[in-house]
Amino acid sequence: MSTPAQQWRGVASDDIEGDLTAETSARLAGRSRRLLGEVLRPWRRALWWLMVVVVVENAARLSIPYLVKEGIDTGIPPIRASGDLGPLLLVVALVLVATVTQAVSRNLFLVRSGLIGQDILLSIRRRVFRHFQQLSPAFHDRYTSGRVISRQTSDVDAIYEMLETGFDGLVTAALTLVGTSVLLLVLDVKLGLVALLCGPALVLLTNWFRKESAKSYRATREKVALVIVHFVESMNGIRAVQAFRREPRNQAIFDDVNDQYRRANLVAFRLVAWFMPGIRLIGNVTIAAVLLYGGYLAYHGEVTIGVLAAFLLYLRQFFEPMMEISQFYNTFQSASAALEKLSGVLEEVPDVAEPTDPVPLADPRGEIRFDGVRFAYVEGADVLPDLDLTVPAGQTLALVGTTGAGKTTIAKLATRFYDPSGGAVLLDGVDLRRLAATDLHRAVVMVTQESYLFTGTVADNIRFGRPDATDEEVESAARSLGAHEFITALPQGYDTPVSNRGGLLSAGQRQLVAFARAFLADPAVLILDEATSSLDIPSERLVQRALGTILAGRTAIVIAHRLSTVENADRVLVLEHGRIVEDGTPGELVAAGAGRYSDLHRAWVDSLA
Repeated sequence: MSTPAQQWRGVASDDIEGDLTAETSARLAGRSRRLLGEVLRPWRRALWWLMVVVVVENAARLSIPYLVKEGIDTGIPPIRASGDLGPLLLVVALVLVATVTQAVSRNLFLVRSGLIGQDILLSIRRRVFRHFQQLSPAFHDRYTSGRVISRQTSDVDAIYEMLETGFDGLVTAALTLVGTSVLLLVLDVKLGLVALLCGPALVLLTNWFRKESAKSYRATREKVALVIVHFVESMNGIRAVQAFRREPRNQAIFDDVNDQYRRANLVAFRLVAWFMPGIRLIGNVTIAAVLLYGGYLAYHGEVTIGVLAAFLLYLRQFFEPMMEISQFYNTFQSASAALEKLSGVLEEVPDVAEPTDPVPLADPRGEIRFDGVRFAYVEGADVLPDLDLTVPAGQTLALVGTTGAGKTTIAKLATRFYDPSGGAVLLDGVDLRRLAATDLHRAVVMVTQESYLFTGTVADNIRFGRPDATDEEVESAARSLGAHEFITALPQGYDTPVSNRGGLLSAGQRQLVAFARAFLADPAVLILDEATSSLDIPSERLVQRALGTILAGRTAIVIAHRLSTVENADRVLVLEHGRIVEDGTPGELVAAGAGRYSDLHRAWVDSLA
């Protein structure tokens, strides 16, 4: 039986769940490495400088056990023989120099790496945000907002954690392992060979941990994304959740995905719980073997006490990096899984591409033409099979038809949210695919029934399409559409903060603000998609008065179920299955006495009686 989370579909296009084939794993790893290389490339010189600092720090740290050996073997005997403290004081001074060098190097590394890490984090977030904005509505239709948030938060943070701690840990571990191995052999070859016998066990344990942790941390990234997706969707749709008493079901789903995330983390913790004690066990066994054999050699005078003491200190340093490597693998595998997700998004190509050689559009008139346009959201299921339509500049065209007739699709093609599968959509004779996005969206603006308001003030929302508009221009736009009175009645007038998508305003007020935003932007073509369908009668009348102002002097395509919205249109098209079945002025279609629009008009009049 499926779990609540399995019944709830929260999987996006970039998620690959379950066991991966070797080919898929290699492809994902290669994609992640490319992205990491692109991210780090601008900071190559700074990273090399950090490498030098880490080398200096580790050289100072590795010198201390050797200085201890010199202190015991060459500093103490002169004191016994003649009371000469010079050699020992020299060794102590060198230890102090090494200690200070190590501390200064550590400080320099932490300060500089912190700055570089924050710059890289800023760069990644900018890049991801910019790319998400460039991706077409088709992508966002299938990619949930929760996953967008997951990419920008937990995934980016996982990469930063690796850069902040993983780089230092890996370089330090590598330098320590190599340096210590060399020094062990330099101090005494026989003891060094005994110590290095632990190598095969370390390699086997580390290789096992690397493979298992890769799968584990990929799973944790997938599960945390599910938690975020469900939380965001539930909070965004809280009114629907409460209206349909969905809380228990949503809680069951959240508990399920949260438990999946907990179990994925437990797997990762268990891996660490086996790996770290395993490293410690191998280390302690090795130290015991070296102490036993070294004691035997010292007893027979084959090694000095100083060499044995330094040897044991180096062994402690030799196994400490293995713990750091385990921590690095934790952060690295988490970051690798995050890089897989981010690289998947960043490799998404916008369905609506920016032209390489755009045609300038200086002063658009507003003529829209659909020339043999064919379009399908799903291959083989045409929404518009073959549309030929010309909307002259300055004409108000109303689109009428049942749900699925193709009205909103026409609007989306006119704003180039999608490109046609065949044919062309033209503005003033120029294919929309040849226009720069800035020119197109300055000339063509769409207002939907949602009337989305952003966090900020009322004035900020009105000047959304023209950020440089003055306060006087904002107020003039609001006055023209009849919004000035209700705005000035707000607690802070035009400076009243808007939050939660304008939830404190009525639907009609939000629509008026959206109209004022479009009016101030002054496009050549205005598209109204169901702009009054969600309004009550008083709000609709308020918006209807504003429509006369906003539609004057510009091309308009109006989509509505309510005929009151299209009564003043110059022309009405009735659509069925993506084809035009009626075309004429409202008066002509009503006067015909028969037909789809005439039937709709008669039913509307009867409803008002």
